[in-house]
Parts: sequence; C-alpha cells; structure tokens
Amino acid sequence: MTQQPKRICILGGGFGGLYTALRLSQLPWSKLEKPEIVLVDQRDRFLFSPLLYELLTGELQTWEIAPPYTELLAGTGVHFCQAAIAGIDVQSKQVQLQDGLELSYDRLVLALGGETPLDIVPGATEHAIPFRTIADAYRLEERLRTLEASEADKIRVAIVGAGYSGVELACKLVDRLKERGRLRLVELTDQILRTSPEFNREAAQKALEERGVWIDLETKVEALGENTISLEYKGKVDTIPVEVVLWTVGNKVAEVVQNLPLKHNSRGQLVITPTLQAIEYPEVFALGDLAECQDVDGQKVPATAQSAFQQAEYVGWNIWASLTNRPLLPFRYQHLGEMMTLGTDDATFTGLGVKLDGQLAYVARRLAYLYRMPTLDHQLKVGLNWIVRPLREMLSI
Repeated sequence: MTQQPKRICILGGGFGGLYTALRLSQLPWSKLEKPEIVLVDQRDRFLFSPLLYELLTGELQTWEIAPPYTELLAGTGVHFCQAAIAGIDVQSKQVQLQDGLELSYDRLVLALGGETPLDIVPGATEHAIPFRTIADAYRLEERLRTLEASEADKIRVAIVGAGYSGVELACKLVDRLKERGRLRLVELTDQILRTSPEFNREAAQKALEERGVWIDLETKVEALGENTISLEYKGKVDTIPVEVVLWTVGNKVAEVVQNLPLKHNSRGQLVITPTLQAIEYPEVFALGDLAECQDVDGQKVPATAQSAFQQAEYVGWNIWASLTNRPLLPFRYQHLGEMMTLGTDDATFTGLGVKLDGQLAYVARRLAYLYRMPTLDHQLKVGLNWIVRPLREMLSI
C-alpha cells in the first residue's frame, strides 16, 4: 500500500509564505520523504510591497511588482490554492476554506501578514484609504485620476503616520501632483521616522522640506469626514478640508489567527519559539507580521519584509528538518539596513557600514530589491525591462 505523502499547508502568500514555499521546493527531499506543498492565498498575485509606491508615479508596472502565483510557482511542484481562510483547527490539523473545502496538514505555516486597522477613529473606515495591497493602490490611483481631471487648482492629501510608508507616499505624491499637490503628514509622536537611523531621518526631512510637505507632529486624528480631517494639537481641534486621506499606521492580526488556542501577546500576535514554532503545537510554524519572535540571541525581530524574507529560509529548513529527523535551527536575525524611496530618482540607504542618498541610493535600492524578487525568471524579466525601458523612452522622443 502506497503511503500518502506528508502535506505542508502554507497560509498567506506574502514574503513569509511564498518564500517559505519556494525554499521548501528547493530542499533535498528523497522520493519517499517528498511532501505535498500547498500555498493558500485569497489573491491571485504576490505583491513585492516595498515597490508598491512606484505604481503611483508610473516608474513601475503591476506585472513587475505583482506577478501571478501560478507564474512564480511553475515547475516548483508547489500547488497554489486561491481561497480565503474560514478557520483553523490545530487539534485535528485541519484548515477550513471559505468555499467549504478542508485541507488536512502535517505541518502548518501561518504567514497571513497583517491588516491596517481603520476602526480606531470615527470615519476612517468610510473615508480613509490604507496603502498595503494592489487593491489599495488601484483605489488611490482612481481617486487621484478623478481629482487630476477636475478643475480644482489644489489637491489636498493628508497622510496619517510619518513612518517609512507615510514619508515614501508623501514624496511620491508630490512628485506626481507637482504644483497642484498640497501634502500634509500627520504624526502622533514628536518626530518623523522615530525608530529609523538618523541619516535616513535627516535625508527624509530634507526631501519633505524641498517638496513643501507640511508636517504635523504630536498631532492626533480625532475624526474623518467625507472631505475633512479633524486634528487635535495641544488640546485644540481643527477641522481641515482634504480630498484624500491615506492611513499608514497600525497593524492588526487577522481574526482567524487571533481565535487560535495558542499563546498571543497583547497585540494579538502569536508568541513563537526561536525555531519559529508555536509553543503549544510544534507542527505549527509562524512568521512575519502575525508573530512575536525573539531570535537565538534574544533580539526582538521587527515586523518587516526583511525579517519575513529571512525567517522564510529558516521555516523552510526547519520543516524539512522536522520531517527528516534532523535538528532544527534557531532563527538568527541579521539587520541588513534600511532603504527608503524619496520620490522619483531619489532614495536613502543605511546599513552594513554604508550610508547613501540621492540617485546612487535610488539605484542601489532598485538593485537590492531586484535581487530579492522571488524567482530568477522574474528577476531576469524585470531586470531586462529596467534596462530596455529608458532606451525605448529615448527613441520615442
């Protein structure tokens, strides 16, 4: 009687999930050990999220930063299932999909990422636009095109949150809207990029000042209206007219993860071991935004794409090790630096003893992200397009 292969279910196809699937497909499984690998995501495309901003300025196209899973997984042996998750039963090792199907598993990878919480301020759910997915980018693009086609002499945009996402959005939008744009960054703390290296913060401050972005520090959003934002500063509330509000703060763990009978922290994240396993159920692995992790050195791992990219290598290896009776490796996080786009043809980079800004940093950022794209085939397609596109534009002039 033929023994059924073990099944690995990976829930979520972001950096953590997709790169874990690809890593698992590359490991040296014997014929008897080779498992069935299933990647589940409710969308049909992977998103290389650090380059999402370039869609707004036309620097990149959707296919470059959001290739279909079927294209990326072709020839890997990984099965892709497009579906939303209805529930997870860790006791019976079953995943319920919203279409009624059930998937049993021998190893489970939770990589569902996070969601932007909009229900913490009145009116935000109805009127604010998050910036996390391709759908968010398309929604913003549609709104901007409507405003650009109108007769309004000013297009007023408020961006809530002056972390990396808020700063990058502000610079890109000024470069797109030019003299019509009126950009405002709203930040609850006393400085932009509070947790970032000083070099990056100073470069960002300069880029924002050059573009005329108004920065509201120590300012709280009280409410949003259809075309207004109410801001509280030192006890006084002002209501300001605005055409677009972008929300870049906060991270909420998916409800299906919060409902699991596993250890969570106060923010709903799963508390995992240095080997990236759930404490109560070692066959469950977790990584990325939904996990609180301390690495082997006791270092708290930040919830970034860079971390998920590194964790995926270890999750893939540790699942392979657990199914082939080998020792598991505790995760060791390596901080490789921080990169940020500051408009078109401008960026900043700090890390590995190097500090760059301007066009050189812009090129370095592009090359670093090209290297990190999920497959060699996609790297070659995108890289070739980046080389050929400027030549085509020159010839069309």
